[in-house]
Amino acid sequence: MPIYRLAHDSLAFPDPRRASDDGLLAVGGDLSLARILAAYSNGIFPWYSADNPILWWSPNPRCVLFPQEFHMPRSLARTLRKNTFTITCNQNFAEVITACAAPRTWALLSAKDAMDEEGTSCYAGTWLTPEMIEAYIGLHHAGFAHSVEAWQDGMLVGGIYGLALGRAFFGESMFYTCPDASKAALAYLVQRAQTAAIHFIDCQQETDNLLRFGARPISRDSFLTRLHTALAIETPPWLETPCQSRT
Repeated sequence: MPIYRLAHDSLAFPDPRRASDDGLLAVGGDLSLARILAAYSNGIFPWYSADNPILWWSPNPRCVLFPQEFHMPRSLARTLRKNTFTITCNQNFAEVITACAAPRTWALLSAKDAMDEEGTSCYAGTWLTPEMIEAYIGLHHAGFAHSVEAWQDGMLVGGIYGLALGRAFFGESMFYTCPDASKAALAYLVQRAQTAAIHFIDCQQETDNLLRFGARPISRDSFLTRLHTALAIETPPWLETPCQSRT
């Protein structure tokens, strides 16, 4: 399949079904708020390293986590019962995304953070370029991007960020510096998603870690159909208001 080059003077994307076998659809364009929102609304997301042009992807199959299918590992349930972490929403988006960009051992939300054999992210510190960080902070200020933070003794020890559009949440990345911190943030995200009747959490590509939490791959066509339905409903304020909880 051909890889399409985006025009700077147009926000139009090609049909995501025209992506290559590995999901690559287009190259170029920019990271403006309008273009990023247009991409996600069409089942497309940016992912590239600092030495590459902007690349746009729509993988097939697509890994999603349906909130009602979330699987809570017993070890995580024990941790949550101990009230180990304080969980907040939108208290420090910039610190969460910056921490996700730092080289470290990762807790995975998407295959963007895929591990190598030594357990280190192959993309840590590369795919989240300064331009990407700036763009998503702008999306946060505009009310589209959100974070869930896990704190311990006043220190940020884990978190997740992503975009909320309609009844869909597009998970981007998560990090931890303390065992189970990012998992606790994910569990809280899912809990709020269940309460708000969010249709799905997009995890983009499949990893073993995601499958353990109940995520599963669906076809691109199925994902696009579900996305169309989710976007037809106004975004509820389920993560726009800061929250705080002990877990």
